[in-house]
Amino acid sequence: MSLPPLVDAAWVQERLGEEDLLLADVRGPNAHQRGHLPGAIPLVLGSPPPFATRETVREFATEVQRRLGRHGVTGAERLVLYDRGDCVGAASSAQAAALAGHPQVSVLAGGVVSWPGKLELGPAELQKAKTALEPRLDAVPTWEELRERLEDPRLTIVDVRSPDEFNGRGGYPCDPRQGHIPGARLLEVERLFVGPGRPHEPWGIRELVGLAEGSELVAYCHSGSRSALGALALRSAGYEARNYPGSWHEWSRHEDLPLER
Repeated sequence: MSLPPLVDAAWVQERLGEEDLLLADVRGPNAHQRGHLPGAIPLVLGSPPPFATRETVREFATEVQRRLGRHGVTGAERLVLYDRGDCVGAASSAQAAALAGHPQVSVLAGGVVSWPGKLELGPAELQKAKTALEPRLDAVPTWEELRERLEDPRLTIVDVRSPDEFNGRGGYPCDPRQGHIPGARLLEVERLFVGPGRPHEPWGIRELVGLAEGSELVAYCHSGSRSALGALALRSAGYEARNYPGSWHEWSRHEDLPLER
């Protein structure tokens, strides 16, 4: 059965107990023990390292495969990830799982706070498993890919930061340069959501973006958190959207990479 990129609590409730459905809590083992969705396992996957190249992304994909296997995740299940509620952690973890090659990964909108039923307490019993996953390195765009595709009409780069960050009038002092990736379109991440971890209806997002379903998008922000949310919302609206985790924090440090203001 196919799995949408974003599901709600009602969707999960209807399918609880189905053999191929696996719920995973990305908040960490301690938070998981204090209260988790029925049958959920703890699953912390991490994020690509800063200043990632194609080679370091490949190494990270291999490490994520190991982590999945240690938690009993084979790749044959429908994997639904959830966090505290804002979906930042779950969206980043979904990208990591996709990078490792998991074919069916989704995020629970609104996270654990959206769950209307009773939470389970205590640790989960984990069983190691062998995975037969092939890494999907294109799940994580690198600065190298974006540099090579700046003139590619098939790709739309979406900047989900504030207008001041986009125009170079504001930004983080830790970044040596301010501005935006050439050709990027500004779409503040807040405009894609109706509340924490809850994107607008797909038609509303498509109206904001103004591109046909299936268009290829890459979202970025300052350090990959807002853009993880942005990419999730865009995928929920039918776009082939990915998050550039290095984002402006990385791009601004490569003096040979162009920028616009």
